[in-house]
Amino acid sequence: MFYHLFDYLEQFDFPGAGMFQYITFRSACAIILSLLIATIIGKRIIRFLQKQQIGEEIRNLGLEGQMQKKGTPTMGGIIILLAILVPVLLFARLDNVYILLMIVSTIWLGLIGFLDDYIKVFRKHKEGLKGKFKVIGQVGLGLIVGVTLYVNDDVVIREQATLPEVGVMASTVDEGFSEEESKVMLMKDVKSTRTTIPFFKNNEFDYAWFGIPFGKYAEPVGWIVFIIITIIIVTAVSNGANLTDGLDGLATGTSAIAGATLGILAYVSGNLVYADYLNIMYIPHSGELVIFISAFIGATIGFLWYNSFPAQVFMGDTGSLSLGGIIAVFAIIIHKELLIPILCGIFLMENLSVVMQVSYFKYTKRKYGEGRRIFLMSPLHHHFQKKGIPEPKIVTRFWIVGIALAVLTIVTLKIR
Repeated sequence: MFYHLFDYLEQFDFPGAGMFQYITFRSACAIILSLLIATIIGKRIIRFLQKQQIGEEIRNLGLEGQMQKKGTPTMGGIIILLAILVPVLLFARLDNVYILLMIVSTIWLGLIGFLDDYIKVFRKHKEGLKGKFKVIGQVGLGLIVGVTLYVNDDVVIREQATLPEVGVMASTVDEGFSEEESKVMLMKDVKSTRTTIPFFKNNEFDYAWFGIPFGKYAEPVGWIVFIIITIIIVTAVSNGANLTDGLDGLATGTSAIAGATLGILAYVSGNLVYADYLNIMYIPHSGELVIFISAFIGATIGFLWYNSFPAQVFMGDTGSLSLGGIIAVFAIIIHKELLIPILCGIFLMENLSVVMQVSYFKYTKRKYGEGRRIFLMSPLHHHFQKKGIPEPKIVTRFWIVGIALAVLTIVTLKIR
């Protein structure tokens, strides 16, 4: 909103209007405002939740300190959603397709999570929204994101053109090239199903390769594969964040670390100089996503003020499904979705621990007549709780692992 307002005022030489042209300035504003919303307005929302007696129902699983959490306000994900959406609506360009996709993704999964929490808290159904309806919602979002990226003409990558090709001049705004350089750099915009793949010298993978046997239909087949991959990633990462939200501050801190990493990747992908230096795809207009992820980081850190041990509020599915979905969609937009197994290694381990536990239990029950377990309890963080490790230590160690994975994710851009 402010971008468009001050862009209009700049023609009248309004003092300071030009500052809103800079992504760095608007990103700083977004992170500051999101922190303020999460900490100041968040406190009032927590009080409201307490007055409404919107507390967490706790099952006794024999975990240390578990029953003390009973009655802690839940649905605190509302705080995160507000702290993300308000700064984005104020400081981001609302004519940017990537920003619009991120807003839709945030609201979409926020509503699914809110409905799940509402059924648990107000309808007193412990299971909440049925799993199949959650999956339908996640698949629906993945379909919307994948199809939008396919049909929208603004979704392109920009690459250097050969002399016979008709190209476009590189823009000098937020792309790092001087006016002199832009005059000689001939570029072309192309629709592409390419994505970044780690540890390979030519670190690009093209989904269109799946369509090679189909001849002239290779490109459409590539996009179909891309849409299917998008659906799988959105569903898996949002569920992974949901499973990780089992200890105070665990999902919040892990998401903040992943968000900071994605912010770096978005910035270099949206800057022609850095993209060229790192030999990665340059994605026009993706730099605007730095504003969104700045609000995301501010919201998660601000929420951590109240969600750290001992938690004064839980995010509930309203927050956890949204956090995972945001990370997934963001990574897909900047063509870094194949880095998610590294970046979101915590979410992956939590997901796998549940799948392995359930699968092995069912297998041994069929074979031996008695179910056996791999872990003392799943998801994985509860396994360490069962081993007697204090909750804050588990969370801190998971954060450390998350930071190490984040660094590795960035380093993959040069390790090939």
